Amino acid sequence: MAQRTLENVADREISETRVINAPRELIWEVWTEPVHVIQWWGPSGFTNTTHSMDVKVGGEWVHTMHGPDGRDYPNRIVYVELVKPERLVYDHISEPHHRTTVIFEDIGDGKTKLIFNMIFDTMEDRRYVAEEFKAVSGLTQHLNRMEEYLVKL
Repeated sequence: MAQRTLENVADREISETRVINAPRELIWEVWTEPVHVIQWWGPSGFTNTTHSMDVKVGGEWVHTMHGPDGRDYPNRIVYVELVKPERLVYDHISEPHHRTTVIFEDIGDGKTKLIFNMIFDTMEDRRYVAEEFKAVSGLTQHLNRMEEYLVKL
């Protein structure tokens, strides 16, 4: 994996920020407990099988995303940083590699500002994921599904 530095990463990132009408503790829970994650993870039409999920620094989440087209997408994630209920940082070890940071900011009145940021090793990796897997719209769908799931809780 390429070494990460503090240089400008705009050409290697996919991100989205939104305000969610739910407390951050609940949002943290739906991101870190398998019983919740399998209900909403991924873009529209995807389902998931979690093989293991050990949410701790150095812990792994191994899961398969099942696409609406019948394709399976194996994923292996390693948690790098956890500050409950404020911040999750994890490395997507499966190809293409990227580091994801999710910030859950309590903004009062039971609302949370969620900042989701993926930084890829290269511009080419980012472009490939955006074009081949429609990751930009996929991220929006992913967060929409989470919000829809939160309403049910």
